[in-house]
Amino acid sequence: MDTIAAIAAGGGASSAIGVIRVSGPDCFQVCGKAFRASRPFGELEARRMVLGEVLDREGRILDRGLAVRFPGPRSYTGEDSAELHCHGSPVVLREALAALLAAGARQAGPGEFTKRAFLNGRLDLTQAEAVIDLIDAETAAAARNAAAQLDGGLRRALEPIQEALLDITSRFYAVVDYPDEDIEDAGPEEIRRALIKAEDALARLLASCRRGEVLKRGVRTAIVGLPNAGKSSLLNALAGYERAIVTDVPGTTRDTVEESVLCGGVLLRLVDTAGLRETEDEVERLGVERSRRAMEEAELILLVKDGAMEACPENRADLEAQALLLNQVAGAGKPWLCVESKCDLTGPHAFSIGLLQEDASNPAACLCVSSVTGQGLDKLEEAVAALFPAGDPGEAGSLLTDQRQEDAARRARDAIRRGRGALEDGLTADAVLTDAEEALDAIGELTGRTAREEIVDRIFSRFCVGK
Repeated sequence: MDTIAAIAAGGGASSAIGVIRVSGPDCFQVCGKAFRASRPFGELEARRMVLGEVLDREGRILDRGLAVRFPGPRSYTGEDSAELHCHGSPVVLREALAALLAAGARQAGPGEFTKRAFLNGRLDLTQAEAVIDLIDAETAAAARNAAAQLDGGLRRALEPIQEALLDITSRFYAVVDYPDEDIEDAGPEEIRRALIKAEDALARLLASCRRGEVLKRGVRTAIVGLPNAGKSSLLNALAGYERAIVTDVPGTTRDTVEESVLCGGVLLRLVDTAGLRETEDEVERLGVERSRRAMEEAELILLVKDGAMEACPENRADLEAQALLLNQVAGAGKPWLCVESKCDLTGPHAFSIGLLQEDASNPAACLCVSSVTGQGLDKLEEAVAALFPAGDPGEAGSLLTDQRQEDAARRARDAIRRGRGALEDGLTADAVLTDAEEALDAIGELTGRTAREEIVDRIFSRFCVGK
C-alpha cells in the first residue's frame, strides 16, 4: 500500500487545533519533510508527543506544533502512522498537507484509514461501522452503544454462534478426511442442540433491531391536529427555541417543519404539519396533503388537541372535525399520544376524546401540556420513553443498528432453521452441512470475514476524509 495523508480535524473553518493524519510504508520519511524536530522523524520516541516546526513544501516554517509517531503494527491502521497537530488555521493545514503530498504521500479517500485498519485485521466490519456511528451519534445513548460496538461488543455476541456452527462443520469434515482416525462424529441430537443454541442467539440479536434503529436514526414523529391547536408551539417547546412561526391565525403553518429533539432520552425527528382541515386556499391545501403524507410515514403520531376548544361545547363544527381527525389517527395503525394543549389557560381536566374500546387503536397515553409554562412536558417525555425503551444497558454494543447487519443475521437464522427442519424430517446429518456453512458465510459477511469487496467499499464510502 502507498502512503496516504489527510486533514482529520479542522480545515473547513478556523479552530484552535488542527490534525493531519498520515499512514503507510513511507510514513516517517514523508513526515520528516513536513515536520522538523530535534531528531529525525523516524527516530522520535513512539506514541509520545514531540514539539517541533511544521514546514511548507519549500521547507519554510508554517507553524510550531506537535507530532506523534505510531509504528506498525501497533497503530490504528496496523501500519506506520503519524499525526501532526498544529493551530487550526485552514491555510496552515492546507499548506502542511501540500508539503506531505509533495514529499510522496497521496490524498486519502473517504474512510481510507479505517478501511486499512479493517484490511490489516485491526478491526472487524462491525467495529469499522461503529466508528462512523460514533462520529454521527446524536444522543449519549447512541454514542455509548457505538463505543461498546467499537470495543467488539457485537463481535463477542456473534462468537458463540460461530463456535457452535464451526463445531458441526469441522467435525464432519474431520471424519470424512481422516476416516482412519478415531474421531467421534456429531450425532443428530448434538447437532440439533447446537443449531437451537445458534438460532436462539440470532433471534436475540434480531430482536434488538428495532431498538438499534431507534438509537441510531431516531423516531420519525408527526405532530398533527386542527389549525391553531398548538402544534407549532409544542414543537418550539420541545426544541427549546422558536423553530416554527406561531400566531393566533389558523393556517399559519403552510408546509411541514422538521426538527430533531431529544425527548425522554429518545431522538424524535419531529415533523410539524399544517392543520388538517378542508380549505379552498390552494397553498394551504397542498400543506394539508403533505401533513397527511407525514402522518402516513411517521412511526409515532402526536395528536394535539386544543384544550380551550374542548372547554367550549358550542364549537360544534370544530368538535366534529376533531372527532373525524381522532378516527383517522386511531386508524393509522401507528403508536400515538393524545396531547391536550393550553392547559395553562384551561387547567387539566378529563379527556372527552371518545375513546373506542380497549384496543390497539387507542392512544398510548393522554396528556395535558402547556407549551408556555412547560407544564406536562415531563409526562410527555415519560410516555415517549415508555413507547421506545432503551433496553438493558448491558446490551450496549450488541444491538444491530444497520440494515446490512440485520439482513446478514436474518439470512444466517433462516439457514439454521432450514438445517433444523431437514434434521427433524429425518435427513442424515450431512444434509445439514450446507445450511450450517451458509449460516457461517452470512455471519462472516456481517463481521467482514467473507464480505464482498463492493460491500466493503460501500460501507467506507460513508466515512469522512481523514477517518
